[in-house]
Amino acid sequence: MEFTFVVLHRFFYGVYYALPILTPLLLIILALGQWAGRIEKWDKFTAFYWSLITALTIGFGDVRPVEKTPRMLSILIGMLGIMFTGIIVALILSATGHAFKTVIGIQ
Repeated sequence: MEFTFVVLHRFFYGVYYALPILTPLLLIILALGQWAGRIEKWDKFTAFYWSLITALTIGFGDVRPVEKTPRMLSILIGMLGIMFTGIIVALILSATGHAFKTVIGIQ
């Protein structure tokens, strides 16, 4: 249980310090999604949903752009989403590595 608490503590500590990078990335992703949604005439929630599903590279395909500009925006959203996800994964790996060193003693 101690291992889990160390990982979570270190992860949220990292997220706190990464917020100046994560927040603008997320806001840009959401703004681009709203822009694409306006062109496609989607409601705001659908555009929000689509932008996050695209950014996280899940891509269910239930909502997809038809126009050229939103399709290009989806590429940009995907690239920004990979950066966002990469930062989160790096924080998780760092927190887990720290916990292995401090709790278990593995170098």
